[in-house]
Amino acid sequence: MSRVLVVDDDETVREVVVSYLRAAGHEVAEAPDGASGLAAHQDRRADLVVLDVMMPGLDGLEVCRRLRLAGDVPVILLTALGAEQDRVVGLETGADDYVTKPFSPRELVLRVESVLRRSGSDPAAAMPDTTIDGDLVVDHLRRTVTVGGTQRSFTAREFDLLAHLVTHPGQAFSREELMSQVWGWSFGDSSTVTVHVRRVRSKVEADPAEPVRLVTVWGIGYRWEPAS
Repeated sequence: MSRVLVVDDDETVREVVVSYLRAAGHEVAEAPDGASGLAAHQDRRADLVVLDVMMPGLDGLEVCRRLRLAGDVPVILLTALGAEQDRVVGLETGADDYVTKPFSPRELVLRVESVLRRSGSDPAAAMPDTTIDGDLVVDHLRRTVTVGGTQRSFTAREFDLLAHLVTHPGQAFSREELMSQVWGWSFGDSSTVTVHVRRVRSKVEADPAEPVRLVTVWGIGYRWEPAS
């Protein structure tokens, strides 16, 4: 049974989300603000955090930053309708997904379970134990990435994206294909892929502004160029 921490200052939203998650079989803890959410996670680590962005005091984006510094717990952000900048900043901060308010509680449960599956899945069944490409080493069993002998920190979603691309070198994928094949989404905003590509580039490219490994295929999407 997965432990989910719900952090939202709106008591009604918390009650609805908590009840749906518990009905789906999850153990759920809740917190009314960012500071108490961080304390609850520190006291007992959650498997996933559902985190509202707009909270007084310590907002959700800052909580997400602190969670990411402390470890790799998956985070789903709850963002206001139309707050695109919050979504982009949240994904750049390390969030794994976002759901826009007002939202369907059932959709949120599906997103939670999708992220939990991805973060806890073992891709080794369909992939080699390790992929080596120049100075890049992707360990699919341990889910680690080393570049030039230095291990880099990847979120679960970033790792899955990189692992998929490096095991299909030279193949171009559209954003929609990556959403479906990597994360199992049949719906969602394709700009999420763009944000994660930017984050992966910042960790594997010598110059992320001039990528030579994870390249853009104009009019299509992205392709991994193997080291020569």
